[in-house]
Amino acid sequence: MEDSRDDIVDAGVADTDILGDQEIARAMGLDDAWLAIARHVRARIAPEVAATQEIARVNSARVLAALGRAGLADYHFGGTSGYGCDDTGREHLESAFADVFGAEAALVRMQMVSGTHALAAVLFGVLRPGDCLVSAYGPPYDTMVTMIGRDRHVRGSLSEHGVRYLEVPVGEHGEPDYAGISRAAEGARMVLVQRSRGYSWRRALSCADIRRIADCVKSVNPHAVVFVDNCYGEFTETREPCAVGADVVAGSLIKNPGGGIAPCGGYVAGRDDLVEMAAERLTAPGLGSHTGPTLGFTRLLAQGLFMAPQVTGEAVAGSQFAAAFLSELGFEVSPRPGQRRHDIVLAVRLGSPENVYAFCRAVQSTSPVDAGVTPVAAPMPGYADEVIMAAGTFVQGASIELSADAPLRPPYDAYLQGGLVRHQVEFAMLRFAQDLQRKPAKRG
Repeated sequence: MEDSRDDIVDAGVADTDILGDQEIARAMGLDDAWLAIARHVRARIAPEVAATQEIARVNSARVLAALGRAGLADYHFGGTSGYGCDDTGREHLESAFADVFGAEAALVRMQMVSGTHALAAVLFGVLRPGDCLVSAYGPPYDTMVTMIGRDRHVRGSLSEHGVRYLEVPVGEHGEPDYAGISRAAEGARMVLVQRSRGYSWRRALSCADIRRIADCVKSVNPHAVVFVDNCYGEFTETREPCAVGADVVAGSLIKNPGGGIAPCGGYVAGRDDLVEMAAERLTAPGLGSHTGPTLGFTRLLAQGLFMAPQVTGEAVAGSQFAAAFLSELGFEVSPRPGQRRHDIVLAVRLGSPENVYAFCRAVQSTSPVDAGVTPVAAPMPGYADEVIMAAGTFVQGASIELSADAPLRPPYDAYLQGGLVRHQVEFAMLRFAQDLQRKPAKRG
């Protein structure tokens, strides 16, 4: 006979956990032994998760205050069509974004199809032929390397437009090379700072790191633009890069700041003139930020911003569990358990293509959408290697929802990100462990 709900409520905490695990085991097809290990991992990381929840609490206050100061009202959610001129809802939402990001102005548009698109609006909007772009912390994300035209000729790249490119390698101990950044910045029009790790083992940058990079740049070249690729990093701290010296930032609304609710879009925030230059690249010179219909989506974008601190906190807490649990399995992870997180990405060194496939299958099979789909590696636009992606998401490509990406190249690292609900991350890791137990891992 099954226990009644009253019996469960009256049980002690440990008994309640065990009864809950029994329900989870039946629902998810997971073994009791793995659920017991997960219970111990959750207890061990409880102080980390509590610190993450406190960051979310502070950021929720910041967002609420910004929405209030912006004067967002119900009648702003009607939206515009066509040109989108005189869209007061869009203007109030952009005012709130600028406030949250510590910026003079913001551009928040559903017409931006990705974070790369938002970044491109800034790069092509600000840079001119003969200008020099410096990447401050090693190579940027794969799609950015393609856009820059660093390694090969790409039609329409910055290189084809006559923009020179320099790259400051990551320092010897994985830190930014501040002296190298200062030297490279002397002749730069723009210094690009990628906050997240991208497809690399390097750590994500904190706002304190970004402040120091900005200080290095401005000390030798006050007119250089410090541009931060903010993707995956929003709301992981209680301040954003523009508040610590960055001139402009950009990112995607289907990552952290969309709160899992925004159906599409991107944003740019920063100095007023730089934001307008990005807007003129997105639309056309002379039109800039004055056009862009919202088509009734303002409510979803605003609600996503409201939810973003809590949802980002859930993703970080899921990452904290995954790091601790995978370490128990013997896999190397970055960041390691107990390390501060400055983005929502966890790098996992899986060591073999077989393990990469198993990992992505586990993530896909514990998704709310397309759980029965088997991920396979394939060529992807903007990427040099075949990429396998697991993403059973409500919004296509939304990496604030649980997903895993892995370029199929040695040493076979996978990148886990997102999780609207931390428990989904836990279930995915348990399924991966269970599958490995039944078919032992190959660690290369």
